[in-house]
Amino acid sequence: MSGTIALGWLQLKAQKLRLAAAVTGIAFAVILIFVQLEFREALFVSAVRYHTALDYDLAMLSPKTDFLVSSKQFPRARLYQTLGIEGVASATAVYMRLVSWRNPVDPSNARNILAIGFDPSEPGFERLLSKEQKEAIKMPDQVIFDRRGRDEYGPVRELLDTGEEVSAEINDRRVRIAGMYELGTSFGLDGGVITSDLNFLRLLPTRQKAAIDFGIIKLQPGQDAKEVQARIKAVIPLDVRLLTRQEFMDLEIGYWNKTTPIGYIFAFGAVMGLIVGLIIVYQILFSDVQDHLQEYATLKAMGYTHGYLRNVVLQEAVILAVLGYLPGLGVAHLVFSKGADATRLPLEMSLQSALGVFLLTVAMCAGSGLLALRKLRAVDPAEVF
Repeated sequence: MSGTIALGWLQLKAQKLRLAAAVTGIAFAVILIFVQLEFREALFVSAVRYHTALDYDLAMLSPKTDFLVSSKQFPRARLYQTLGIEGVASATAVYMRLVSWRNPVDPSNARNILAIGFDPSEPGFERLLSKEQKEAIKMPDQVIFDRRGRDEYGPVRELLDTGEEVSAEINDRRVRIAGMYELGTSFGLDGGVITSDLNFLRLLPTRQKAAIDFGIIKLQPGQDAKEVQARIKAVIPLDVRLLTRQEFMDLEIGYWNKTTPIGYIFAFGAVMGLIVGLIIVYQILFSDVQDHLQEYATLKAMGYTHGYLRNVVLQEAVILAVLGYLPGLGVAHLVFSKGADATRLPLEMSLQSALGVFLLTVAMCAGSGLLALRKLRAVDPAEVF
């Protein structure tokens, strides 16, 4: 086996330019696969940031809601009806809408930001806001700003970190930034602010307090979410949708993966990267087999089996996979680091994704090797000489 590996490596390094071209092509394919798969994963992870950050067991929303940011309103009374059902500990009404934010240092620069409102005396936001922050938003026109929002919202982080007081305009109403929470952006959101329900209604005076965007329900300790969900559905009319946390997350991910073209585009890009790498490696290995037909024929004449020659080609493919994967991994890691800083998206290369792409790369190169073996299988020493 060691002799086979040595023969494969000697054949590869004998043509240094060809080897360099092969490694470069495979590295490019690896980078493309990594980028497409990781951006697709970032799409799904970022889409459920608020779903995972809020503390709840069940969520109530309108049947017309497809994803969180475009939530449709429903009667708040439906949510409070659940308080009379066994197993329910609390129910918090949440208001949510995209509003216009003006850069505090450049008021001519306006962009949309997500505004979220809730009653600070009710539970559900403890993972995002401290007790002091919940008290602060009880004051008129005070909001908490997402520290990991896009830079286009202005130097809010920097100013607050230096102790300066920061105010901005939301929907042409002056508000004070009373603190920061930390969450991040998504493909549908560039940033957010959280405030009280009363402050939210001040920002959107046409909104009715009795119409909410979704509700979060906390269960009593030891209660099973599915069982309580069934109890609520048996009592509450079907004009609202009641989901567990996982069902709510699946709804959001399903929208971005199936309803929008974004998930498809990223998956298609990864497949294209795989095909590009397959073609490049096939051309390299086919040329290598073609150039060494006489040597392979000689080995066959000496008694070496087709299985031995097949292993030579396949192990060349594995060597190419490793040599192309390593620089591709390094460049992809750099791309994710720069991309995460620029977009605030969760672009992090996990061990699982790194191993998965490596196995894909090996499979890609091995598949190319199997295709190139068609030429080797037909080698006849009598015909070659």
